[in-house]
Amino acid sequence: MNAKNKKIISNIYAKKEGFESVYPWFKKLKEQGLNPLYVIMDGEQSVIKAIKDIWPQSKIQRCLYHIQREGLRWLRTYPKTEAGKDLRQILSTLCAIKNIKERNNFIANYNNWVTKYKDFFRSLPRTNIAFKDLKRTVVLINNALPNMFHYLKESKVPSTTNALEGFYSRLKSDYRRHRGLTQKNKIHYLKWYCSTK
Repeated sequence: MNAKNKKIISNIYAKKEGFESVYPWFKKLKEQGLNPLYVIMDGEQSVIKAIKDIWPQSKIQRCLYHIQREGLRWLRTYPKTEAGKDLRQILSTLCAIKNIKERNNFIANYNNWVTKYKDFFRSLPRTNIAFKDLKRTVVLINNALPNMFHYLKESKVPSTTNALEGFYSRLKSDYRRHRGLTQKNKIHYLKWYCSTK
């Protein structure tokens, strides 16, 4: 989807999101002249690899909503540790960041959290649920941080994939009303829907 005008650029029917399904698609789009400056997406590493292979000059803007939702899910609604509660509080501010000062506050708060709870985190048994929840969330944030805040420097870059997710949600809802479609007709339906919407 073109983030500026919310128009669908291209689509494919794939059973699973991954390098094998997107690489040939991206390659074809590049051959047709598509050279994005930014790609706004979730954190699927195999898709990021395909983007970097096809468009090495493109910057990835990680969807803040996906980061926040995934991290909060791993930390659970009611974390059992103070570390989990504090990290949940920090993560809950992510989607509200609108300027450099708020970004800097987020990063400072996160770095302070890492310093404060480093020893506690290391002391937890590796099989402990709290350890696993914290580790997943820390890895998520560390991996995403370099690509979280491009939208603050480039106003045309959205901070989330919400426009595309909204389109996809409507597509799934309409698609489910047509039960029993053959594989061929599923693909035709997807192409028709994207071209008419």
